[in-house]
Amino acid sequence: MIITKEEITRLFNTFNTCKVMVIGDVMVDSYLIGKVERISPEAPVPVVALKQRDNMLGGAANVALNIKSLGAEAILCSVIGNDKQAEILLDLMAKVGLNTEGIIQSKERITTTKFRIISNRMQMLRVDEEMDTDLNQEESTNLINCVRNLIATQKPDVIVFQDYNKGVLSPYVIEKLTGMAAQAGIPVAVDPKKKNFTSYNGVTLFKPNLKEVSEGLKSEINPTSIASLQKAAQFLHTSQDIESVMITLSEHGVFISSKKPDGYISKIIPAVMRNIADVSGAGDTVVSVAALCLASKTDPVLMAALSNIAGGLVCEQAGVAPADKGRLLADAISELT
Repeated sequence: MIITKEEITRLFNTFNTCKVMVIGDVMVDSYLIGKVERISPEAPVPVVALKQRDNMLGGAANVALNIKSLGAEAILCSVIGNDKQAEILLDLMAKVGLNTEGIIQSKERITTTKFRIISNRMQMLRVDEEMDTDLNQEESTNLINCVRNLIATQKPDVIVFQDYNKGVLSPYVIEKLTGMAAQAGIPVAVDPKKKNFTSYNGVTLFKPNLKEVSEGLKSEINPTSIASLQKAAQFLHTSQDIESVMITLSEHGVFISSKKPDGYISKIIPAVMRNIADVSGAGDTVVSVAALCLASKTDPVLMAALSNIAGGLVCEQAGVAPADKGRLLADAISELT
């Protein structure tokens, strides 16, 4: 890839003008940090003496946070509970300047929270408090109407579906909202999970990881074989009418396949060597950068290359953390020019 420093800088400046709507499962990532100095007399388990509690935005909310940290405007839409954890989530959004207009509260649901117990910089246990049943009819209708109103008033440049299998994105909701986006001419990026894998039809970008695409297609895929990856991508292009397929391959990098007027372009982009501390939230960062590139009408291979760099960058930090725009720009210039 031949690109200049000035071209990359212009692209990053373009991010500042973008509006990104993020729809999906939001959650609170709660970290309980302490020290282990003894074993419990009640059972052979370590006792963590709690020293610190940290709450962070997770799931689709972390995508919105990434979008904001990259200079764009994020419009977050989801359904949460009417509980204490909802108060924490809304407070976290307010503190980082994310608008809560698209957040719907329901007495019928709880707010997803992942509790991670950390000692000596290691995760010892995770406890998930969640509800993963699909939205009921009233909740679905409220979300669809909310998104419709925000599309009309905010006019987003791109929509991201961030699916964590927690019930906000049901097949019914997906069908209604993708149809709405198509009618409005808004490109759609999807970060899918297995449950609704085949429900995303006609979208612009489909971004599963290797495990998700293997499970979704019920097929083993060789991450180092471009032929194997091309076969999987071709199936998605034709069966679900998807324009671009980007598969994240962990230590093997990223694969991109995109429709062109005269056929398809496909490429494996190797991973950038990093000191990996934590892979949590890397997928959120990847789809955030990809969505901004879609809004900026970026070449698909460049989109994949930038997303690849961004995903590796956040893995150098412990815990879920958004991309640092300045660091990403510096790394992009270093790696791509």
